[in-house]
Amino acid sequence: MPISPGSIALLGSGETSLAGGRIYESLAAQLDTPLRIAVMETPAGFELNSPQVAGRVADFLLTRLGNYKPNVQVVPARKRGSPYSPEDPALLAPLRQANFIFMGPGSPTYAIRQLQGSLAWQIILARHRLGAALVFASAATISVSAWAVPVYEIYKVGQDVHALPGLNLLEPFGATLSFVPHWNNTDGGAEVDTSRCFIGMERFAEWCNFLPPHNTTLGLDEHTGLLLDFAKQECRVSGVSSVSLLRTCDPKMYPSGASFPFSELGLRPPETLPDLPPAAWEMAQDFAPAAPPDQVVRLAQQRQQARAQKDWRAADDLRAQIQAQGWAVQDTPSGFQLQPL
Repeated sequence: MPISPGSIALLGSGETSLAGGRIYESLAAQLDTPLRIAVMETPAGFELNSPQVAGRVADFLLTRLGNYKPNVQVVPARKRGSPYSPEDPALLAPLRQANFIFMGPGSPTYAIRQLQGSLAWQIILARHRLGAALVFASAATISVSAWAVPVYEIYKVGQDVHALPGLNLLEPFGATLSFVPHWNNTDGGAEVDTSRCFIGMERFAEWCNFLPPHNTTLGLDEHTGLLLDFAKQECRVSGVSSVSLLRTCDPKMYPSGASFPFSELGLRPPETLPDLPPAAWEMAQDFAPAAPPDQVVRLAQQRQQARAQKDWRAADDLRAQIQAQGWAVQDTPSGFQLQPL
């Protein structure tokens, strides 16, 4: 199987901002058409409004990238052992053909628990190796680290500062990289230090002490992203502020517009990549659309009515019925679209 990894974008925040839109535009311009976008619901899967959290991003992408006539689908892979499991092949259908995959807000540690070793994560890795662009924002940016900051556990629950193993997205490319979004956050004002993704500088320094010496940490300012271009072996900073590169927590800053080689992060073109399960490779192949049967169209129409009435539970149940019949439904400003699983 030919390996040609797609670009990766890491956002410090602002997934539905002007800065985020510009990053999406630059990625879309690199991809073959049609643009097929999958929005992962997983990081927010524990929240009662997770469909709306992911849906807002999906709507933004649909509008912002309208010139590319994108097909945008939400993947409601919320929780292992539930009807919305990241192990369910039918639920993961949008990932199979996606050439642009997004994960964003929620809880980084929840996302790690649900995705580590899952079929969903294996398909995402396979699609990336086949050229799909990956975008991670906010909580998802933390989750793909080698070592994750358990943000909510520290500053909301009061657990002692600690580091947790992450999804380690870039390990196969030779680097031990950890990411901290909301690097320059000032929500706490003069009273509370909420920088370093809300945990503050003092606790961030403690977190650094848990990391191995060969780890490199990237701090991503808000409304700022880092694009990893595998074709050019180059990193580019985009947005309104800067990215901070830390080894042993000694920072080196790159402002918006700056670029630097992959080698600065310890990244290298892999001679080989770890094997993925054959099932993930098989599911990562694109497929041609077919016409949906009348029964599936009727279910999609009922779901559209339920969404208009804000009956999200009924809408989710109807989505599951549609998927049980071998179809995925996508919501667009002009109505629904159906794609075969």
